[in-house]
Amino acid sequence: MKDLILYVHGKGGIAAESEHYNPLFPDCEVLGLDYQTFTPWETGAEISTAVEKLKTEYDSVILIANSIGAFFSMSAGIDSMIQKAYFISPIVDMEKLIVDMMQWANVTEEELEYKCVIRTDFGEDLSWDYLCYVREHPIQWRVPTSILYGSSDNLTSLETVRAFAEQHNAELTVMEGGEHWFHTEEQMHFLDDWIRKEG
Repeated sequence: MKDLILYVHGKGGIAAESEHYNPLFPDCEVLGLDYQTFTPWETGAEISTAVEKLKTEYDSVILIANSIGAFFSMSAGIDSMIQKAYFISPIVDMEKLIVDMMQWANVTEEELEYKCVIRTDFGEDLSWDYLCYVREHPIQWRVPTSILYGSSDNLTSLETVRAFAEQHNAELTVMEGGEHWFHTEEQMHFLDDWIRKEG
């Protein structure tokens, strides 16, 4: 059996993004998870089922998760099955992000509870059930983790990601000028060098 690199993409991403990591882990199998749902309870269950199956096929599983993919992975209860995790621009405090988005959309908690779902001008649906779930299921994460964060990330503040890193003894690397979505040539070079160093 071999070691597996499991890639969990962010919103709007695809499993095929995992191919980028093939040259960085030449001795491992690299697989992208093509999840079909978009809530922590459903996607967490999808990830958990996939990892349980993969754990029987590989010696170890190393996780690379991007943005909300990191949040979904932490919601999956897979700690004991993951050897190490690399998080790229992770959503580490979903409650804060939802509350921030409610403020951007001028939506109160009372409105959201009454309407259940509110569509925003910036393309995100606000969900009362989602907010309640996040509050009732705080993140538990006990995996050795390295985090890559861009200083120009518009979804998560440095203060938030730093607090998470300290609480979970995670290694935090900040790319000055990096965005939430690492995609430019310079950003991808930085990401690749970060993985090589952290590996």
